[in-house]
Amino acid sequence: MEKNPMIDILMNRKSVRSFKEEAPSQEVIETIFRAGQQAPFAMQLCSAILERGEGIPWGAPLNFIICADAHRMRLIAKKRGRRLLMNDLTMLLFALQDAAYMAQNMVIAGEALGLGSCYIGSAPMIAGKIVEQYKLPPKVFPMVMLVMGYPAENKPVRPRYPLSFSLFENEYPSFTDEQVTEAMRVMDEGYLAQDYYKEGRLMIKMEEGKEETSTFDDYSWTEHISRKFQWFPLQSEILESLKACGFKLGSDL
Repeated sequence: MEKNPMIDILMNRKSVRSFKEEAPSQEVIETIFRAGQQAPFAMQLCSAILERGEGIPWGAPLNFIICADAHRMRLIAKKRGRRLLMNDLTMLLFALQDAAYMAQNMVIAGEALGLGSCYIGSAPMIAGKIVEQYKLPPKVFPMVMLVMGYPAENKPVRPRYPLSFSLFENEYPSFTDEQVTEAMRVMDEGYLAQDYYKEGRLMIKMEEGKEETSTFDDYSWTEHISRKFQWFPLQSEILESLKACGFKLGSDL
């Protein structure tokens, strides 16, 4: 691989779940967010709520609630005398892209300034609570929470799928059983070598009525992620979250 300081930051980035008490300065915070704003946008359909102080997961000093935000565009269109005819689903997809670009720019800017971070992906599932707590107006959807601060730990970089299972030239391939098995091996052996789940005592319970078949000696990434896909079986739950944020989708149309 090619190497330079920016590539090193990207390749060495990992989630941090233990933070020092020291809080970043206002200048550092604004630098991180301005770097986020410089991400490549379609329409700048994103914003963030900053929460500081106690009660943030893992003792982080900062929590950014990164939002897909079409509310401000409605205000601008009104000033322009324009009606927004774009359907809510298309608007939301553009806004989610913008919010994701901004969030990742913020992560990398934080890394460059010595901060660590961790995404908390449950924000969409508790959107109603977030709307109420932070007084979000209609057409603002909390996409993800991003906790950030100075790391109090230095964990190893986590494994990733091999390129052959992720980067495809010209067309999407039909995977052989051997290719799937090899990709699983890379992920599972990598996590087991780091004692990731054993150290954190992280094991998702089996479905109700099924006997546990794993121990922390063999429980690893592909089993953990497969169990995560047992969660949120009902589409109605996320539709309710979107409805709470003023987006009309599915049966609401």
